[in-house]
Amino acid sequence: MSGWQTIDGPALFELEVKRSRHLARAVPVSDPEAALAFVATHADPSAHHNCWAYRIGSSYRFSDDGEPAGTAGRPILAAIEGQDVDQVAVLVTRWFGGIKLGAGGLARAYGGAAAECLRLAPRRALVVWCEATLEAGFEFAGTLHALLDPFGARKIEETFLPDGLRLHVRLPAGELDRLQSAMADASRGQARLTVHPGPGDGMGTP
Repeated sequence: MSGWQTIDGPALFELEVKRSRHLARAVPVSDPEAALAFVATHADPSAHHNCWAYRIGSSYRFSDDGEPAGTAGRPILAAIEGQDVDQVAVLVTRWFGGIKLGAGGLARAYGGAAAECLRLAPRRALVVWCEATLEAGFEFAGTLHALLDPFGARKIEETFLPDGLRLHVRLPAGELDRLQSAMADASRGQARLTVHPGPGDGMGTP
């Protein structure tokens, strides 16, 4: 994915195809539990089908909810991917109008409603996060702490060493080089920054 975007709040779009009504709802979600809760809350029991999909990073899931396999959930997921958004759940509720659409027609209706709903929704950027360790002597302790906020770094843990301190922080990956440069300037090259992978790595909103 190149965009690293999600939608900025709930979105709604309605499409009618051969008298069948398709109501698409999309929301930003941070985890699968939130996506499933959204579906459970907004699925309409009076409708013939409530089909949905979500994508959150490498995690995704979809449901045809009784429609022929591959004609609803997967086209909705394809719409999410085609709109280049992440951390999104889409529910398309269908009320059958009496005229069968066929497999191709169903896929176009579900996928089209989802895609247009997402296309019309405002976007916001997703931030790629990483974790790093900052180390410096005690004389630069105040300097390290002062550099956190300007670069969006959040302190996870602080450890005192025999000759200084170590800060474990989480920050936007795009700020790493700037933070490292600022640390070097402020400490005359004595502070160290080490990037390391961890369970906190991933994407989120600013």
